Amino acid sequence: MFATIIKAYFYSFAGGKDNNTARTIYAIVISTVISVILVVFICIFLRKRKQRKQRKPEHKVEDDDEITILETLRYDFGTIETATNNFSDKLGEGGFGPVYKGTLPNGKEIAVKRLSKGSGQGEQEFRNEVLLVVKLQHRNLVKLVGFCLEGTERLLVYEFLPNKSLDHFIFDPIKRSHLDWDTRYTIIGGIAKGLLYLHEGSQHQIIHRDLKASNILLDADMNPKISDFGMAKLSVHDETHGNTNRIAGTFGYMAPEYVMHGEFSVKSDVFSFGVLVLEIVSGKKNNSFREGENEKDLLSYAWKNWQQSTTSNLIDPELIGCSNSVQDIMRCIHIGLLCVQDNVANRPTMASVFLMLNSFSLTLTVPSEPGFFIFNHGDSKMPLHQLHNLEATQSISQKVNPNLCSANEASITELYPR
Repeated sequence: MFATIIKAYFYSFAGGKDNNTARTIYAIVISTVISVILVVFICIFLRKRKQRKQRKPEHKVEDDDEITILETLRYDFGTIETATNNFSDKLGEGGFGPVYKGTLPNGKEIAVKRLSKGSGQGEQEFRNEVLLVVKLQHRNLVKLVGFCLEGTERLLVYEFLPNKSLDHFIFDPIKRSHLDWDTRYTIIGGIAKGLLYLHEGSQHQIIHRDLKASNILLDADMNPKISDFGMAKLSVHDETHGNTNRIAGTFGYMAPEYVMHGEFSVKSDVFSFGVLVLEIVSGKKNNSFREGENEKDLLSYAWKNWQQSTTSNLIDPELIGCSNSVQDIMRCIHIGLLCVQDNVANRPTMASVFLMLNSFSLTLTVPSEPGFFIFNHGDSKMPLHQLHNLEATQSISQKVNPNLCSANEASITELYPR
C-alpha cells in the first residue's frame, strides 16, 4: 500500500509525461526506504544481542556466588569423622538418618546428620537443599553451618543446641515442672516468629508440613528453633496451596485436609502450630492423651471444655500457681483453638496469629469445631488418636493408604528422633 501511494505520487509529480523519470525516482525512494528499514532492524537486533550478552555475566555471577557459598560451607569427610570421634556419640535417629554430636577443631560443638544411603537424594538435589537451607536465616530456625558431599556420603552440619527438643521437656513430668509460663510463652512466640518467617519473611514461601514438638529445638536460654524444614514444600511465586500423593507428617499434628486428601497450604502449618500451643499449655501430647478412663485426643478434650466453659481444665497443673498469667494462658488456648479449626478458611494466617499473641487489645473471634475427626476405612468416622493407634511409630506410614503415603519426606533437617 505504501509503495502504491509513492508510485501514484511520483506519476502525478511527473505529470504522466515522463514515465522513465518517475520510475527512476520511484525505484530510488523505495530502495532508500527499504535500506532504512533494514538498518533499523539490524540496529534493534544488535542492541538486543548486546543486552543479552550483558545479562549473561549477571547469571554467571549469581552461579559463582552460589558456588562460593557452597565451598565456604564444605567440610571434607575426614574432618567430620574426626569431629564426631568416628560417629560415636549418637544423639538420635531422624527420618533420613542418624544424628551425631561433634566438636570442630576450633572447639565449636556441632550436630551432624548423616543421610542414609537410601535417602534417594542425588548430588544436585543435595546441593539445592543446602543452598535453600543456608539462605533461610532467622533466630528461630536451626542454623546450617556446613555440609559434606564425598562419594556416597552426604552429611549436614548444624549448630548444636544443648537442650535438645521441646518434647523432652513438655512431655516429661519432672522437666516440665521447670517450665514456668513466661518460658512457655516465649517458646510459643518464638515458634510463631519462625513459622511466620518461613511463610512470609524469606525469599521463598516455605510450607513446613511436619511441625511438631520434636522438631522444636531449644538453645541454652530455652529459645526455640524450628528444625526439619529443609525438605519442606517450597512454594512457587504466590502459590499458597498444593496437592501431593506423598503424605509427610506425624499423626496428631497433621491437618485433616492433608491426611484425607493430600491438600496442604500455609494453613496446614497453622493447624500444627495450634496443636503445639495446646500441648505447651496443657503439658499433654495430642495423640496419646488420656482423660480418666476415657482415651481422647487433646483437641476433642479442649473443644469439649470450651463448649462447657471449663477451659481452665486444660491448663497444666504445674501452671496453677501462675495466677497472674491465667488470662494470658486462656488467651493462648483460644488462639490454639482458632488455629486447629476444621474449616481451612477459618484458620488465621501466621501473621494474624503473631498479632493475636502480641496485641492483647485485639478481640479474638469465636472458634468453630476443630479438625479432630478424619475419615478412614470406608465411610466411618475415626478420631485422630484411634487412627494413630494403627501405627507402630509416630511418623505416618503406608498402612493408612499404601498408594497415598510415604515415610516422612520432609525430614532431612531434623536433629533428634521422632
